Amino acid sequence: MFIKNIVNLTPHEINFFMGEEKKISVQPSGTVARAKTSRQAIGSIELDGIELPINKTEFGSVEGLPDPEHGTIFIVSAIVAKAVPDRDDIFIVDDAVRDNLGRIIGARAIARV
Repeated sequence: MFIKNIVNLTPHEINFFMGEEKKISVQPSGTVARAKTSRQAIGSIELDGIELPINKTEFGSVEGLPDPEHGTIFIVSAIVAKAVPDRDDIFIVDDAVRDNLGRIIGARAIARV
């Protein structure tokens, strides 16, 4: 697959590692692809004296996702990727790289959902 452009449609910088060394950083494009979210309260639980709502959450149509462009792939959240399974230009980050405190600081690959 010939790729000339990677567009980051998340709000975060994405760092790609080869082994332990950071090789590529992809800055946010300024556009964030998001799936519309609807919530319906379906109950609650009590936790340490506090009533915590339980919602049923559903994800719908995607906003902020450009049309396909030849030679371009788009990196999005897993929720957005699952909402557009027919798009072969949509990817998520994969194989997380963590720091010594367990925080995600990058990825070693991209993946299709």
